[in-house]
Amino acid sequence: MKTAIFLLFFAILCTSCKRQVLYDEFDPVFKTGDSLAWSAKKFDEKGWSVDRGFTGKNIFWSRSNVKLISNSGGRLGLQIGAFGAYEVYWDGVKIGTNGKLGSPSQPEIPGTECKYFLLPDSLSQVGMHKVALRTTQFRYPMLQRGVGFKLDTYINLIKIPLIISSLMFIMAGAFFIAFFYYAFLYFNSHKRSYPVLIFSVICLLFFSLLIMEYIKYYIEIPYPEFFVRLEIIGWLTFSISLLVPLYFSIQFSLKRKFLLLSALLLTLVSIYIYQYGHYDISARYYSFAMWITTMLIVLEAIYREEKGSFLVLVGMLASAVMNSYMVYDFGIFIFYTFIVFAMLYLHTVKMREIEQAHESSLLLSSRLQLELIKKNIQPHFIKNTLTSLMDWVEDSPKQGAEFIQALAAEFDIMNKIAEESLIPIRQEISLCQMHLKVMGFRKEIAYQWEDFGIKDTELIPPAVIHTLLENGITHNAPIKDGFMKFRLAFSEDLHTKEYVFETIGENREPSEERIGGGGFKYIRARLEESYPGRWTFSSMASNHGWISKITLSNHAI
Repeated sequence: MKTAIFLLFFAILCTSCKRQVLYDEFDPVFKTGDSLAWSAKKFDEKGWSVDRGFTGKNIFWSRSNVKLISNSGGRLGLQIGAFGAYEVYWDGVKIGTNGKLGSPSQPEIPGTECKYFLLPDSLSQVGMHKVALRTTQFRYPMLQRGVGFKLDTYINLIKIPLIISSLMFIMAGAFFIAFFYYAFLYFNSHKRSYPVLIFSVICLLFFSLLIMEYIKYYIEIPYPEFFVRLEIIGWLTFSISLLVPLYFSIQFSLKRKFLLLSALLLTLVSIYIYQYGHYDISARYYSFAMWITTMLIVLEAIYREEKGSFLVLVGMLASAVMNSYMVYDFGIFIFYTFIVFAMLYLHTVKMREIEQAHESSLLLSSRLQLELIKKNIQPHFIKNTLTSLMDWVEDSPKQGAEFIQALAAEFDIMNKIAEESLIPIRQEISLCQMHLKVMGFRKEIAYQWEDFGIKDTELIPPAVIHTLLENGITHNAPIKDGFMKFRLAFSEDLHTKEYVFETIGENREPSEERIGGGGFKYIRARLEESYPGRWTFSSMASNHGWISKITLSNHAI
């Protein structure tokens, strides 16, 4: 893309060099009717009007003076911009046609809005010349579009637009590749980012805008379809002017983005309505509204010290400066290009932040895996368990073997889930049941497990319920009849899912809410890893022991 911009600037510089042909153009005069005598250079135009008037399906003529001041480039050419089908006369000599004139008995074959004609050498001397057009305009007969001329060497008239458009198409190709790259990046990303998709769409729209603007040099567009192209260009500009501020508002986390973008949309629609038919003016106003809105977003981001906001401001200011010093056809695209570069820079900043966050999450995940393993190989747990195991093997070998199987099953499940971030809820319940069996042998307490409403398809971070179970065993005592009960219930609605884990026993630590040590920190870390910003966790005493709640939401809490 940088190469395309450099080539574009080079082409603009070349086309801005000293002109080879100097001339003055004068306003045309019109007359409805038809006479080939009206093409003569010295014909008296007395009674002709500066306004065309309503011509309907009649032939009308226009005559204009063109003063050739100097020519240092070679064979002259004439570019004409006009609506209709017409014949062109230069000093009374017919030099070409554009389309085919209509008549009451024959339909008009529309000409193109812009056409180039080669001038005879014998009629290209310095001095005053006369251009006469014999025209019909059966389509849009009420449209009073003017007649424009450009005098230059014929080679320049043909070559320069092709050079500029080819470079613009190179730029368009760069945006088209960017569209595919970021579209693939969005749809193949594990965690899809809407700014990536928006940037991809903007690149596609900008590609389309460039193509629609410069396709006129490669295909002939009859004048009745001229406004179709302009309408498409207008809607492309409208869409870009809305999406660019949307992109920045998301990237800079603007709080009132809906209000600001609604105001922008209302402004753009108002411009479309009140400036309908004034296509260049509408495009300018669209771009100006977009620039003002984006500047407000960027300035607010600078106030909040958002990373990358200052350099985006520099890009926005550079786009305005370049646009003010250049011809509109070039300036508008340079204007948008600078803005796209600012967006691309901001995107790289955000991608770097995402990459750093991903690396941090991997590090956190590794720490949590290590924490999970440590929970079951801590020396205190192993020592007490092996001591109890020796007693059971000596006193009751059959139950001792059952104790060994339960301990092995717990370790086996723990080994399987250690590297996972989410596991099936039934696997978590199996881990808890094996742990209760082991602890039942160790403490010789009748532990009971109940669960309600569990959906086998649900996933949960590993050892979260297991950690709550351990806390319940540690901080609660059996009730009078010598047993403890643990109950897990699951419920959900359209927006949330909730796990309620209850320990039924006697509290050893009377308090309103247990802050928790490493166990609760582990739970919170696991929840944030799997459900960032979409979870709540509470744990407190109840009338029957202890109760903990984990709530998972579809949206950030």
